[in-house]
Amino acid sequence: MTLVVDAHEDIGWNVLALGRDVRRSALETRRLELESDVPQRNGICMVGLPEWLEGNVAVVFGTIYVSPARKGHRSGPQVYSSAEEAYALAQKQVDVYQRLADEEEQIALVSSQEGLENVLESWESDSPTVGIVPLMEGADPIREPGEAEFWFERGVRIVGLSWKAGTRYAGGDAAGGPLTDLGRELLSVMADLGMVLDVSHLAEESFFEAVGRFEGCVVATHANPRALVPGSRQLSDEMIQRVAERDGVVGIVPANPFLRPDWRTTQPTLEDVVAAIDHVCQVIGDAVHVGLGSDFDGGLGADDTPAELDTVADLQRIGPVLGEAGYDEGHIEAILGGNWLRVLEGALPS
Repeated sequence: MTLVVDAHEDIGWNVLALGRDVRRSALETRRLELESDVPQRNGICMVGLPEWLEGNVAVVFGTIYVSPARKGHRSGPQVYSSAEEAYALAQKQVDVYQRLADEEEQIALVSSQEGLENVLESWESDSPTVGIVPLMEGADPIREPGEAEFWFERGVRIVGLSWKAGTRYAGGDAAGGPLTDLGRELLSVMADLGMVLDVSHLAEESFFEAVGRFEGCVVATHANPRALVPGSRQLSDEMIQRVAERDGVVGIVPANPFLRPDWRTTQPTLEDVVAAIDHVCQVIGDAVHVGLGSDFDGGLGADDTPAELDTVADLQRIGPVLGEAGYDEGHIEAILGGNWLRVLEGALPS
């Protein structure tokens, strides 16, 4: 059995902003949303506990994501205008993950090596458990760098300094800009705590300074090669190499806008997903620094993915296409989940 690790899903945001219950099947959520405008606003639902279990999705990085009002990217209850508001909203998302783990026996929060081991062992039983690793996407909820310790105690293990528009800590991929003094200080605190740095949305200037400064584990949970889809949201070959030099992983997003520049006129396929994976492997020279980071239900739904992907359960379908491209069983297991598990085993506290 090949286990899948999905390094990016906006579960908490979906619960609070859209009223979705991840314990339900994605298909049931679709039925309930037929008469609403949710699919138009956020895409057709792809994520639910039954689909995680069906697709052997053993571990998910669950984001703590709130939207900066100054750019108007999303309207609704998860929008902040100040660090205090970001802090309060993010707390509610952490509470969502805690409640899910408390109320659903097949969901667990993963914040330690022991917790990860328990989740993986459960997949050898008749009652597998899906582990959620909390990931903060955009660091504005951390009101000042020293407060990172509070969030660590609440279970956050991965932090991305920025989102598209940038934060008080770093420039974002849509706005540009360097690290700020606060960002440099936060990186130091994160390294001392053993937190993982997610560079996915960093502006290029911030990226290179952050990777040069940060002494801990570096990953890109959801970012594709710029060589295949040009733009500041993607990673250049040099950026990919820098992540690999830190023994990190690049999580490929199997969503149409990330796969082909002509995606509006040419429907991407799983071959395009494999092409993105293969590009990372060719740049680095191995298959141990690439994985999956779907970003499903983060504004991208079933209508925004290759036709072969209807729900998160279908991430397994990438395996056979990798095989057709010449990847052996060991490579496939590593890409679908093993590479992310290696990172977690090295980064999580004992």
